[in-house]
Amino acid sequence: MLDENEYKIAHKLYSERIKILTPAEKAQPDPLLVYYKNLTGFDETNPNAIMHHRIALFGPPCENCGKPYRTSLSKFCAACGHTRQ
Repeated sequence: MLDENEYKIAHKLYSERIKILTPAEKAQPDPLLVYYKNLTGFDETNPNAIMHHRIALFGPPCENCGKPYRTSLSKFCAACGHTRQ
């Protein structure tokens, strides 16, 4: 998951991918995929998936198991079934 500073860099790289590339530029490794692999060690192949790996999209950690709630408004932990007060 990307924190806000990491996401800001990833978003900039993602935005730069939209420009029209020459064939030579297309043959180069995608800077966003390289950045993500260097940051996480995971060899992601889909740049769109990276944009969904933002911590701010999820809720706080569950009081019972510590995994994040699916949203900030979730009342139920999908991982352990705990009900949030």
